[in-house]
Amino acid sequence: MKETSKKQVTKANFLLHGGDYNPDQWLDYPTILANDLTLMKLANTNTYSVGIFAWSALEPEEGVYHFDWLDKIIEDIYQNGGNIILATPSGARPAWMSEKYPEVLRVNGNRQKQLHGARHNHCFTSKVYREKTQKMNQLLAERYGKHPALLMWHISNEYGGECHCELCQEAFREWLKKEYNEDLTALNHAWWGPFWSHTFNSWSQIQSPSPIGEDAVHGLNLDWHRFVTDQTIDFYENEIVPIRKITPEIPITTNFMADTMDLIPFQSLDYSKFAKHVDVVSWDAYPAWHNDWESTTDLAMKVAFIDDLYRSLKQQPFLLMESTPSGVNWHNVNKAKRPGMHLLSSMQMLAHGSDSIMYFQWRKSRGSSEKFHGAVVDHDNSSENRVFKEVSKVGEILQKLDIVVGSTRSAEVAILYDWESNWALDHAQGFGLQTKQYPQTLQHHYRPFWEKDIPVDVITKEQDFSAYKLLVVPMLYLMSEETIQRLKTFVANGGILVSSYMTGLVDHHDLTHLGGWPKSLQEIFGMKPLETDTLYPKDRNEVQYGEQTYVLKEYATIIEVEDATVIGTYKKDFYAQSPAVTKHAFEKGHAYYIGGRLEHNFHEDFYGKLIEELELTPKVMIKHDKGVSVQVRETKEEQIIFVMNFTEEKQAVKFIGTAKDILNNTNITDDVVLEPYGIRVLTQKK
Repeated sequence: MKETSKKQVTKANFLLHGGDYNPDQWLDYPTILANDLTLMKLANTNTYSVGIFAWSALEPEEGVYHFDWLDKIIEDIYQNGGNIILATPSGARPAWMSEKYPEVLRVNGNRQKQLHGARHNHCFTSKVYREKTQKMNQLLAERYGKHPALLMWHISNEYGGECHCELCQEAFREWLKKEYNEDLTALNHAWWGPFWSHTFNSWSQIQSPSPIGEDAVHGLNLDWHRFVTDQTIDFYENEIVPIRKITPEIPITTNFMADTMDLIPFQSLDYSKFAKHVDVVSWDAYPAWHNDWESTTDLAMKVAFIDDLYRSLKQQPFLLMESTPSGVNWHNVNKAKRPGMHLLSSMQMLAHGSDSIMYFQWRKSRGSSEKFHGAVVDHDNSSENRVFKEVSKVGEILQKLDIVVGSTRSAEVAILYDWESNWALDHAQGFGLQTKQYPQTLQHHYRPFWEKDIPVDVITKEQDFSAYKLLVVPMLYLMSEETIQRLKTFVANGGILVSSYMTGLVDHHDLTHLGGWPKSLQEIFGMKPLETDTLYPKDRNEVQYGEQTYVLKEYATIIEVEDATVIGTYKKDFYAQSPAVTKHAFEKGHAYYIGGRLEHNFHEDFYGKLIEELELTPKVMIKHDKGVSVQVRETKEEQIIFVMNFTEEKQAVKFIGTAKDILNNTNITDDVVLEPYGIRVLTQKK
């Protein structure tokens, strides 16, 4: 288990509370800007991200700079007791630049150059855009780098998308030359070029995937995804050159994302790579609370999974850079947060590792696409409405929780998440096109631990496995030989490994294995998968495990056992009575293989047994029913305990031992009843 220590990620020794502030939209309304300073005090906020999308206000004409307004805003906030996260404005460039330098415009997959507009509509390869962003960032760093209000840099905003212009085509070819050591034969082999006569005899013949060209060469698709991530990171690295040089002591972040409807990690960029280039991971969280397709508890589990993934990327606290105090404006139905949910969802972020609660946005825009997006200050400009009061309440509570800053979480269980494998699986023309659901499957395996308050790190394939007793690796479709050997070492050294159907079917280049499942995997698991049966949506099978029978849907693996122990069998179909779940002793450890997609009750029982055998326990002993989550952050001396009710009913919670309620400054020695969406924050000495 990793040693617990403070890992402060900003200069602040307090929790950040505030959000995206866009005074450049209100320069013609000085009374509104003046009133913001009063409202900031009333909202108990302390930190503001400024400069995002402000390029046209900072440089309205090429080479003509207007910083006076930003000077005043930063100084006024500082004198008001606030702090600044200063953003670079590259996420949305001014119209004069698009007109004068059309190479900065992005080209889509259909090879159509995009018009000026929207945001993130720029080419990451464009030399002009790289020069312009670096120049702007140099001016910002020189002007504000020593200002005492500056806490950190916010580079651009929500990087994403791809460009298919000729500049990017040439950059892609250069990337491929490096990847394949300028060996076109190696590339043709990796992409299985002879299929459909797709062999290349010149690098110039290679084009990025396109719906009007080639988009079914899986090796090409996979390498394009890798290139887009690397080129985006390279653009980011170009942006920060002057910032690193002028302000090396100021930490840097850029805000990561998640799919807001399914609430799964953002798929377009490999954040496991990107995280290495930022000082602090931050992300923008917009769960669809109170939706009509899942319970509050179900959604809370998904939020927790992403929190644990983004925290684990650097094994330190992260920042919640954007959230909403109520509704958003892009869901199909933009429902308001119910009373109490904002505080509860904020506490969940802290509980899983955030050192901030920040919003998009501070003040609602008067016009354009986000004028109805949630904000701290509504169009009524009032501090008396419900949402403002709930934000103020969160701020009041955060002021009592300075102990949380820099505190960490430790875990003996890890789940492995891999962006590259998901890209490859998404492109695989097989199985069930709508039912692969790799991120969702990992969340299903995560849930039994979350429900039992057992902390989990959601790690990536490059991270250290040795710190964990249990490593859960479901559906890792793409596995390099290096990953296989690292898993083999983990089990050989005494680790417990759990894997599943559709694991290890292709190599690093998305090629299947000649001769079947890799020998190293067969050695680890003592079995080999022969065939993957894909079921129609209404199809069901069953698996006998222990004394119980569990429902199976969507996927079942036909297994040939070598020397593994069969601990579960199929009940139906042509593979009835054949192995469905196996266990194998390999050197000092054990490896489990789950052959089919099974219901939650199976995961509860299967992992429940492993939890007992491995003596995995919650950090604190608190008895509660499902829907209540207890999460712990730690310092060397204390545990900070978050008790949260993700249900619409009152919940009784039984404390074992004595804890101090930080918010009420009282000792807890007896049962407590949590109101719907209720929370308690406690401390205990270790």
